Amino acid sequence: MRIVIAGGHGQIALRLERLLAARGDEAAGIIRRAEQADDLRAAGAEPIVLDLESASVEEVAERLRGADAAVFAAGAGPGSGAARKDTVDKGAAVLFADAAVRAGVRRLLVVSSMGADARHEGDEVFDVYLRAKGAADDHVRAQDALEWTILRPGALTDDAGTGLVRLEAHTGRGSIPRDDVATVLAELVDTPATAGLTLELVSGSTPVSVAVKSVAGN
Repeated sequence: MRIVIAGGHGQIALRLERLLAARGDEAAGIIRRAEQADDLRAAGAEPIVLDLESASVEEVAERLRGADAAVFAAGAGPGSGAARKDTVDKGAAVLFADAAVRAGVRRLLVVSSMGADARHEGDEVFDVYLRAKGAADDHVRAQDALEWTILRPGALTDDAGTGLVRLEAHTGRGSIPRDDVATVLAELVDTPATAGLTLELVSGSTPVSVAVKSVAGN
């Protein structure tokens, strides 16, 4: 499979690229800065330099054509202000989904956030972030041409992955190593029966493959 990942230099994306490359898939990551390319090559992924804050739908679609799946793992980052929550966490996610539709790429995975809600209240930057992610998720879910799965991890950590998770429509609050988020994404790419699901993810006691099969109804 060829999988194109938005936010290709992100911490989850780099982990996912290594997993995909190790199992023989063709991973490509969209990055903003050319100097990030070597990190993607080291992970076994093809770098695609493109700024999702300024690109057109057609420019993104051109990079997506021929892919078997697309993954939106981009984010403005914890140090960014409210404005970039709107342009990246919402705007780039909407653009990427629209480009996938135009490119004929049906399978789309979105890395969202637990608590994402377009109607979330509050004036802090994190409140703006949750509204932006919620609005982007709503847009993705409205696309009939996409076989989308939205993944909403809990608090992300850099602890070593355990391969044991809780993956459900509603898990309650919790944390999850980025290693395990990447492992779940790799499994979801291979499980189109999870299309149409919005899933929360925290650490748990169920092996990833079993957890994914369970939500897929297998």
